[in-house]
Amino acid sequence: MKMGIAIRDKMKMIKKMGEDDPRRITHSLKVGVSITLVSLLYYFRPLYEGFGQAGMWAILTVVVVFEFTVGGTLSKSINRGFATLMAGALGVGAEYLADLTGKDGEPIILGFLVFFLKKYDYGVMIFILTFALVAVSGCRIDQILQLAHQRLSTILIGCATCIVVSVFVCPVWAGQDLHNLIASNIQKLASFLEGYGEEFLAIRGDEESEKCCTEKEEKPFLRIYESVLHSKPTEESLTNFAWWEPCHGRFRFGHPWDMYLKIGTLARECAYLIETLNASADSISQTKMRGTNFPVQIQESCFKMCMESSLALRELSNSITTMTIPSPTGLDGCKEAGERLRIVLGELSSIPENVDLRDIMQLLVVSSVLIDIGDCINKISVTFNELSTKEGFEKTESELGDKAKWFAHFRAFHRGSVKPSVDVC
Repeated sequence: MKMGIAIRDKMKMIKKMGEDDPRRITHSLKVGVSITLVSLLYYFRPLYEGFGQAGMWAILTVVVVFEFTVGGTLSKSINRGFATLMAGALGVGAEYLADLTGKDGEPIILGFLVFFLKKYDYGVMIFILTFALVAVSGCRIDQILQLAHQRLSTILIGCATCIVVSVFVCPVWAGQDLHNLIASNIQKLASFLEGYGEEFLAIRGDEESEKCCTEKEEKPFLRIYESVLHSKPTEESLTNFAWWEPCHGRFRFGHPWDMYLKIGTLARECAYLIETLNASADSISQTKMRGTNFPVQIQESCFKMCMESSLALRELSNSITTMTIPSPTGLDGCKEAGERLRIVLGELSSIPENVDLRDIMQLLVVSSVLIDIGDCINKISVTFNELSTKEGFEKTESELGDKAKWFAHFRAFHRGSVKPSVDVC
């Protein structure tokens, strides 16, 4: 009974993994094909007679170096190949050096050389492993050169098999994944700001406002930004792997992948500011449920700033996705809304009698955070403009016109949705 439940749970997990990213299923098949190919060193007699038991290293190499992305596979394969070559040569040299000290001193010299090295990264780890195996095995067998040759040959066969299958069979490019991840993260920030503005800053009637506020827990956009906060390790790993990859798609050799890290860092900075907005959502909801009226000018300006920031982020995300130059006026709305919000805050000379000090403080905090978010969006835009200039991103006039019309329509829609009530200031 327990085994049946465990099998069912395992199948559900595999199904969910395939639904979330079907490429994982393809990757498992690619690994299986690679292991099958290198297994011929065992099952094909002419090859077995040439390599013997050393063919096991080819299978182990496939298991160790085959990564999900092309860049990861290339990185590990090249590191393993060069580390094996260098360590094998030094291992042979260490064996002959130790042999000069005689039968009594040989184990001491070999032991010292093996434990003198430390493990730093993958390449060094393979270097130490091969060096230790070749050097120590030389103390027990006479055919040290044959051992080194067999190990190097089988590892190179395994690496070559992994590279060929990874590059030519449904390749998964780390560079493309990094590109999509950055665009997706910015899109998530835009979705939060749009939902937050519509939910907590739009001016509505009392009944509609109360209904929206009581349904806060059902709003998925309030958590959509959280994955951006934890994306740094993934971005750094994909950037490292992308550096190893050859030209593919629209990505040329020497593509400035480090610029994506800068954009990702700024996106996380924006996400941390958004986390502050999310923390204030409960207070604003409770304030609205108590029937408190915020100063209309501030609430209108916050709403406009929130929506314009969302539009600016969406345009940046779209430009990153399509690798096109963003519209020169794409951030004008966000900048104008930010300046308007600063002016409104500067003109706030008194607090209305029917507004509690704690309530107005919440809105002032939201205003300050939105201004900081606008500054962060401007930094993202500047960094992306540097990237687009380096890579020579282009955009046809017709496509620019279509995108400009879409954003203009979107802005008009949200501007029309604001229907202020009687001014209480």
